[in-house]
Amino acid sequence: AKQGVAATRLAHIAERAGFTSAMLHYYFKSRDQLLDAVVLERVVPVIGYVWSPVPQTPRRLQGSAEATRAVIAEIVSRIVRCGTDRPWLPSLWMHEVVNEGGQLRERVLRHLPAQRLQVFAGLIADSQRAGAITPDVEPRLVFLSILGLTLLPLATSSLWRRIWQDDPQARAIGHETIAAHATAMLTGGLFSPPAAPPPAPATPAKRTRRAGAAPDAEPPATGR
Repeated sequence: AKQGVAATRLAHIAERAGFTSAMLHYYFKSRDQLLDAVVLERVVPVIGYVWSPVPQTPRRLQGSAEATRAVIAEIVSRIVRCGTDRPWLPSLWMHEVVNEGGQLRERVLRHLPAQRLQVFAGLIADSQRAGAITPDVEPRLVFLSILGLTLLPLATSSLWRRIWQDDPQARAIGHETIAAHATAMLTGGLFSPPAAPPPAPATPAKRTRRAGAAPDAEPPATGR
């Protein structure tokens, strides 16, 4: 993850794993076979875990807007947790999956849960039609916003910590803060604020009529 897949030789991998190059070639006949194993054993389980809160088949969730909020928060939490437990994952994802020409892009794309992503976009669209999510949000792009707000801060941690190196609060930012920030940005930016209650009608001031005077024919002045 540090130097990229293309620049990593099998000899380097064997050395880090405590094997000889001959032993590595015994288990993996080619570089492609090794990369396939990395994706299947290290990346695919994370993808499955992160997106498992989303149903595999379309269905309306009870309390649609609040349920969608809860699903978003859970996905964010899982991504940040996985990225924190596996420090190599955020930079690997950014370099080798997001980047055009990344060595793992096609291998990972084959394992993305397309059905769950479509169901997730449907949950966003349902909440949008109900008026809970702002109309300018594109439901199909929300999952990319989630990835950007979680993996990017984790992958660039050394960069933004240098920018804020004299700020003790910035140095104290941990994975819980990153997850809370992402959730707040997503739910605060996606969801429409609750409608303000209509103002109560003004109560006209009582005026004492002189005995025998005609009743008021016009409403009281508004004071304009």
